[in-house]
Amino acid sequence: MMPKKIFFCLVALSFSLGALAQLPRTNIYLFDVKQGDEGKLSFQAPRFLTEFNRNGYNGDPSFFSNTELYISVKKPGDTQTDLFRLDLEKKSKQRVTETPENEFAPERMPEYYTFSAIRVERQGRDSVYRLWQFPVNQLVDGKPVFKYLTGIKAYFWLNSQEIVVYKEEEPSTLSIVNTTNDEITTIATNVGHCFTRLPNGNLAFVQKSRYDDWKIMEKNLYRRKEAPRTLIETLPNAEHFAILPDGTLLMGKGSKLYKYNKILDDTWKETADLRFYEIRNIYDLEVSPDFKLAIVAD
Repeated sequence: MMPKKIFFCLVALSFSLGALAQLPRTNIYLFDVKQGDEGKLSFQAPRFLTEFNRNGYNGDPSFFSNTELYISVKKPGDTQTDLFRLDLEKKSKQRVTETPENEFAPERMPEYYTFSAIRVERQGRDSVYRLWQFPVNQLVDGKPVFKYLTGIKAYFWLNSQEIVVYKEEEPSTLSIVNTTNDEITTIATNVGHCFTRLPNGNLAFVQKSRYDDWKIMEKNLYRRKEAPRTLIETLPNAEHFAILPDGTLLMGKGSKLYKYNKILDDTWKETADLRFYEIRNIYDLEVSPDFKLAIVAD
């Protein structure tokens, strides 16, 4: 069974102890996505979600349900990022973590009662990126998902036993890891740090090249020996994308949103300019199953 939350893109933040103070000032906006005739999209009911940290860093939006959005937050003057839960229905917030370490990239795990996040641990002068899991009810402490595997900068749960992980090596790698035996199967190299599951259950990711002709690829997860196939080239030097429940791809460039539907479009089509909302640069997109769009931007 596919997880309920499948339309997902994780940002692999360049977290390091030296870079934390330089995290960009970003905010998170929420829109309802409406589809019209011939695939036309409109973005309605705008909401500004991070007024409580307007001048700080806000990122990594992850829908735990249609009404719950988890994000990572670094307030001005803080030395670390922590996780917050936003209740979109009650318009309230709750701090989830408050630790000396940095946590980012929250995601609900397949069995629903736990969630995971990447924690940046300090070992001497080194920063170690380790995937942790926590109970949603926060009644007990968390624990590492893997005993030895570290260096994970982004990830996605395929099911309760398999995770797609991104490691920022040279070249960067995208692999499937089995949580029961720690077996690692690399499926692509020289990839971007944004990947998501398509409505058909396959994996979409960005294949980079030195010539800047980056492509969004589809990897068949049911016939894993098959080579990935090209869906479309990305917008120039852009790699963050999201997928609507009907399979339409979204990308952001500057203040503009673009869409691509393989049935209706032959290339990327501009669908909205969000400058009216003081959005200048779109960094990340996250879509909920009920067609809400969370945008990280400055």
